[in-house]
Amino acid sequence: MVQIGYTMMTEQAGPRDLVEHVVRAEEVGFDFSVTSDHYFPWLRSQGHAPYAWAVLGAAAQATSRIPLMTYVTCPTVRYHPAVVAQKAATLQLLAEGRFRLGLGSGENLNEHVVGAGWPSANVRQEMLVEAVEIIRGLFDGGHVNYRGEHFEVESARLWDLPDSPPPIGIAVSGEQSCRLAGEHADLVIATEPKPELIEAFDRHGGQGKPRVGQLPVCFDQDRDAAVARAHDQFRWFGSGWKVNSELPHPDSFDAATQFVTRDDVAESIPCGADPEPFVEAVRPYAEAGFTEVALVQIGGESQHAFLDWSEKTLLPALRGAFGDS
Repeated sequence: MVQIGYTMMTEQAGPRDLVEHVVRAEEVGFDFSVTSDHYFPWLRSQGHAPYAWAVLGAAAQATSRIPLMTYVTCPTVRYHPAVVAQKAATLQLLAEGRFRLGLGSGENLNEHVVGAGWPSANVRQEMLVEAVEIIRGLFDGGHVNYRGEHFEVESARLWDLPDSPPPIGIAVSGEQSCRLAGEHADLVIATEPKPELIEAFDRHGGQGKPRVGQLPVCFDQDRDAAVARAHDQFRWFGSGWKVNSELPHPDSFDAATQFVTRDDVAESIPCGADPEPFVEAVRPYAEAGFTEVALVQIGGESQHAFLDWSEKTLLPALRGAFGDS
């Protein structure tokens, strides 16, 4: 059984639209939702980057059933982990227990804005471990003092705590991050259906924990239009995390993907109105052991049509293939 989620992608829609979209996603029956947390869009053509935590607060009040989750927040450069803990605890209260805190080591695209430089991958992983320790300490209540290699916390305390703290997810892309997630996370997050990621997560303590994947899709009754939109806004997706985490600006992603063709995109992203390619794109995640897959419908203005189609066609097809949640 695989739960099917909806992505509020902050890079492609404004804040009011994002809240409207997740309300509709709840109505049509998506099992959960996730929200990106960006300061910049990947490409200028996407055109948006509102503050994800304000959007999530509004979404928590506008919905009543659908779980919410950051996918993902970097708690190390742009945000201090003590502040992330406060935001997450508050959101868990607003959402009445429906929030999960997805964390990752971040992308230069978003973190460079505070002028603190962009650490190496190994240092970013060290910082993430310290951040998780600080966040969990604050979730436990009481005053926290922390002296780490990268962070200090001076007598911090969260004054508004939920009965149950948000579960913490950690994004993975290789053995090192899988070890970190297995040791420190309540669930694992990945954007590629690689069985070796799940196997490594399990080896390091992740057995039995939820595994959340994400998949870009592009619905349109006109398949050519869907392919064109996917190429215009999502051709960066296939570059891989080692590239995507390092580039500092949407123009960098534009330059790095200048030779990606529409055919390249159409081979990796299901496009059009036939549900079968969408089902087959989810299948590798199910076979790799993912328990949840969040779909990203490409194009902010196409969300309503996608959600209507999902209710009538896509969700029944996916649940027929992978089990009704």
